[in-house]
Amino acid sequence: MSRVGKAPIPIPDNIKIKYKDRVITVESEKGVLKRAIHPAVDLKIEDGMIRMNVVKNSRTNHALCGLMRSLVANMVTGVAKGFERVLEIHGIGYRAILNGNRIEFNLGYSHPVNFDLPEGVSATVDKKNVIRLAGIDKELLGHTAASIRRLRPPERYKGKGIKYAEERIQRKAGKTGVKEA
Repeated sequence: MSRVGKAPIPIPDNIKIKYKDRVITVESEKGVLKRAIHPAVDLKIEDGMIRMNVVKNSRTNHALCGLMRSLVANMVTGVAKGFERVLEIHGIGYRAILNGNRIEFNLGYSHPVNFDLPEGVSATVDKKNVIRLAGIDKELLGHTAASIRRLRPPERYKGKGIKYAEERIQRKAGKTGVKEA
């Protein structure tokens, strides 16, 4: 079995977990998350721990066991603590403005770009160039951050665009003037 799949998931006290008809439901005061469990993996909840078991031994099923364990662990962490993703905007005149559930970006195009946040993801904009996304669903949060970054990916020469806060852009040297004789 995969090393990840063998590790049990501890259940915090303030979280309720239900497992019925191959669907796991994790809920707390922050929200509710549901996910269908793959048929190759069996789930057991006992002694304040969630354990994954493989139904039939095969390489693919062991990989699926590790995947399901990671997804369920992210669900438990999400409803317990939540997740956050930080994006930075670099460029002269580039900025973001939060209007309710919509972020309006000025990214050097001839028009402003509007981005509607999905249900379950909240955002704050600091200093007009730092966007903090928060939510309980790690998958949805990552997808939303990637969609925002795709509006204007950072370019390699000047570093202008939207990037993740922890991302490091490797800058390229520009053209050099070569004088011909």
